[in-house]
Amino acid sequence: MRTPHVSRLVAVPAVLSAVALLAACGSMGGSGAMGTSFNQSSLPASIQVPPGNKVAMETVGMGDVTYECRDKANAPGQTEWVFAGPDAKLMDRSGKQVGKYYGPPATWEAMDGSKLTATQLAVAPSSPTSLPYQLVKANPAMGSGAMTGVTYIQRVALTGGVAPSAMPCTPATKGQKQTVKYQADYIFWKAS
Repeated sequence: MRTPHVSRLVAVPAVLSAVALLAACGSMGGSGAMGTSFNQSSLPASIQVPPGNKVAMETVGMGDVTYECRDKANAPGQTEWVFAGPDAKLMDRSGKQVGKYYGPPATWEAMDGSKLTATQLAVAPSSPTSLPYQLVKANPAMGSGAMTGVTYIQRVALTGGVAPSAMPCTPATKGQKQTVKYQADYIFWKAS
């Protein structure tokens, strides 16, 4: 007789967790500060943020990546497209601009003027036609505001951004630049 009672006790927390998860997903159209709604468990382990941090803000970056045709490192006479820098608007989940992402150096800047740079810790493949996933460790923010206290930034949910394929990079085109469109979610974390 105790087994059915125990099963119901186990089922109640599971149902409550599902309701809480659905409520969190339903609130994603807010200001961009999402609390704990982002779940990184499906991401490659190398780009997961370590325990002791919580999601502070979720943004969607939309813009361009510039590539420059340069000499290939350690390959005399060969050239390749090299990442030269991003230029994107950071939008919250409702579509309101909350910042921008630009470089070099790669800089995330909130509309309140606070900004930071970061050090890349890891990348992992996403798809052949998109930039890789990325995890960076934030340097201390400059200015006071949304970027203050950010510890890590993840780049996920990627579309586009890979080196151009329409124009070849050859010794004759060395120095030329090309831009490609991209979109990515940038998840900002702070210590919990």
